[in-house]
Amino acid sequence: MKYDFTSIIDRRGQDAEAVDALGTSRGASPGKPKEGFDAIPMWIADMNFPTIPTVPKAIMQRTLHPAYGYFSPTDEYFQSIIRWQESRNGVSRLTKECIGYENGVLGGLISALNCFCSRGEKILVHSPTYIGFTRSLSNNGYTIVHSPLFQDQSGIWRMDYQDMERKLKEENIHAAILCSPHNPCGRVWERQELEQAMELFKKYNVFVVSDEIWSDLTLEGYQHIPTQMVSEDARQRTIALYAPSKTFNLAGLVGSYHIIYNPWLQDRMEKESSLSYYNNMNVLSMHALIGAYCPEGHVWVDELRQVLTKNIDYGYRYICEHFKGVETTRPEGTYLLFADCTKWCMDHGKTIDELEQACWDVGVAVQDGRSFHGPCHLRMNLALPFSRIQEAFDRMDRYVFNGR
Repeated sequence: MKYDFTSIIDRRGQDAEAVDALGTSRGASPGKPKEGFDAIPMWIADMNFPTIPTVPKAIMQRTLHPAYGYFSPTDEYFQSIIRWQESRNGVSRLTKECIGYENGVLGGLISALNCFCSRGEKILVHSPTYIGFTRSLSNNGYTIVHSPLFQDQSGIWRMDYQDMERKLKEENIHAAILCSPHNPCGRVWERQELEQAMELFKKYNVFVVSDEIWSDLTLEGYQHIPTQMVSEDARQRTIALYAPSKTFNLAGLVGSYHIIYNPWLQDRMEKESSLSYYNNMNVLSMHALIGAYCPEGHVWVDELRQVLTKNIDYGYRYICEHFKGVETTRPEGTYLLFADCTKWCMDHGKTIDELEQACWDVGVAVQDGRSFHGPCHLRMNLALPFSRIQEAFDRMDRYVFNGR
């Protein structure tokens, strides 16, 4: 490979919540490991890989000029997004006017909902549910109506269209959130699945906010389908949210964006986003995006997808072969495993709290799945060098799931 995904980088003392928050109360973080074990961060959803070198190069080049005053996004910024979306996702008819900056996907999500909802209205969301949706919707006065995903005979997570339609009709819902690819289940929705969902939303005049922050991180063999591309109606009723942050490990720089084709929604979103005078881009995050969405970025992401596919395959097989009573499915996108430990806990007379603590004690810093509406689940981040993945599963095997 051209890029390095094997070296173990030391993030301690570098403002990394994934390691510096362990053992604190910040974000319900895992506890610190017992003496003799180092921490393997597998909880918060960022990567333990260095970003592509073109990103710090672009940032450092800009910092050489000693003035950091007010600025406007450049044409290069917008063209970088247009080229990236056309090449990676097959997006068509995307223009500069359709793109707007957002201070994070969750901030964009709330601004989008505020365009066509009032506080207290009901929002349809699939469960399991990304914890950020739960917190931001609740904090802003919206009522969440969950439509549970289900697993088919092959264990693949599916939308329950009958349940969705019943709730849209009975609850008088006019806004919905799609997570595509899905966090934490890792589904990469197929075109016909999105088409069927969008036909339901059309039938009941439901506006859609589509969180597509994971769109670049499909595993090998899977292709992301933008929600807005499945029909002309979907293009007009959907606000899509993207960012380079998951793809290139840039969450600390903050630099998301929306894509909106409907002029009426464009105007409302521009107004809503401007009300706080807070939703303004950082000049360095702009150059970071340009540095990421460059020709080298395509090569880097393709190599990253190979690495993540290997890691996911290893973790999935290891659970199936070694952790009797733990159930999981192989994700199609993201770098997350969502493991159902219900049977294991019942067979061993343990609670999920005790299981999590046993993992944390040996330095495997997994995340509590209850925050994602998984009642006895663990969410595992596998965006680490392969040697760290091997060590983590070896520890869980020897000391946790099969320990004596």
